[in-house]
Amino acid sequence: MLTLTPKIRAALDHDGDAREEILRTLITERLSTVQPPRMDDQVVATYFLRLRTWDLQHAGHEISYHATSGTHDIAPGSLIEQCTGTIAGIDTWDSTNRCGLLHIAFPLKMLLNENGGLSSCDLLHTVAGAILFDVYENQDSRLVALQLPESVVRTFPGPAHGPLGVREFTHFEKEPLFGTILKPTAGITPDHVGRLVEEVASCPLFCFVKEDENLYPRLPYSPVKERTKCAVEAIRRRQDQRGGRGLIFAPHISGAPHEILETVKAVRAAGATGIMFSESFAGGTVRMVREATRKDAQPPFLYGHNAGIGVKTRAIYREVIDLLARLDGIDFRQTAPVRPGAPFLKPYGQEWLASEHALTGPLPGIRPTTIVRAGALDQGNIGLNLADVEARKLGPYVLFLSGSAINSIKNAAGNPDPLLGAEAMRQAIAIHRQGDLTNATPTEHAPALLDIAQRTGLEALTTALLQRYPNLGKRDSHP
Repeated sequence: MLTLTPKIRAALDHDGDAREEILRTLITERLSTVQPPRMDDQVVATYFLRLRTWDLQHAGHEISYHATSGTHDIAPGSLIEQCTGTIAGIDTWDSTNRCGLLHIAFPLKMLLNENGGLSSCDLLHTVAGAILFDVYENQDSRLVALQLPESVVRTFPGPAHGPLGVREFTHFEKEPLFGTILKPTAGITPDHVGRLVEEVASCPLFCFVKEDENLYPRLPYSPVKERTKCAVEAIRRRQDQRGGRGLIFAPHISGAPHEILETVKAVRAAGATGIMFSESFAGGTVRMVREATRKDAQPPFLYGHNAGIGVKTRAIYREVIDLLARLDGIDFRQTAPVRPGAPFLKPYGQEWLASEHALTGPLPGIRPTTIVRAGALDQGNIGLNLADVEARKLGPYVLFLSGSAINSIKNAAGNPDPLLGAEAMRQAIAIHRQGDLTNATPTEHAPALLDIAQRTGLEALTTALLQRYPNLGKRDSHP
């Protein structure tokens, strides 16, 4: 049995995230100084490489060889030459020439189909193939940026709706968009789903509700078509209470590729206005569904849930993955909420900013994707998130999605009460709008919010904060 020596323990304790922050800072600074080349007839991929024995020039030739034509004997002017990648630039970071950035140009001649387009799957398997991530020589390798010609970008469908489409459909004009997630996330029947959705629909705060990725579509005791029927009927029953506002319901669609479209058709026939995929492992099915529903009078809102995206971001920068998800047609994409202290969820820092820019920045012919702030979003940090999107002028592009902070808040009887959780959220939003916490630091925000709630008799918010932040209730217990 291997002994845990101090050296081995130190290796196990290595903080990879700290290294990632340093690496990303270096890469961001280098790319802002010398931007990756853009070419009208090439896709340009930028890689960070730390090589064992090769230099970056040699690595570039190896990547071009293995990822494109696979030959060294190329006749000038031949079709093979037109389909062979080339080195578009090198930014070496040290005297060994084994560490730095490498730009490789992949010719459109080898990529485009007869309609002048390509798929994100083909693109990724070319620019992020075996020669990058599977060879021992590459001590570290990352795909950090991707430059696509405008002609290629315009061949992708992009989101059917985007943030403005969400607002138009739901009649939420300027106010923040809010959504929630059904809880429990598994072990629920169609009738149970209907009851949960009806509770959500009775609160006009929400414009969006989705199932969780742990609730599968083909369960014998809970088929997704029946769940959708119950959800749609529940929304209709509560429509008079919503003041004319719509509510998007997105059931979870997964399964083998041959099952996907059949399931999509079933939930659409049952009235689903949205569809949620676990997009990180859906391998082309999002584009398939986007194309299959493209001509619908009201295409579904596609939620690209990115659970498991960290498996990919160990090698491919998140903004590259999110860019391709946007191009394929994702309407909603999760990032992470602002919160004090250590992050609960990735992305954070520069990765977070880059991801949100990839989802909303200008792209020719492509709508923005709605950013979803989710993952421990609650009453205690909603004000921080509202302030952030207001400062960055992202308000129209963000959906605030909260699950447990809405559906797991318990009332005086000890039962989960979504209406109580929703009322607590509304009270927290009202305090933010009043500007009472403008000068509070992130760490001061939740305690100051609780003080206001207790002082002004906001029982719902007080209850939610004490349940979400139990340590706040201990402040006055000591002299």
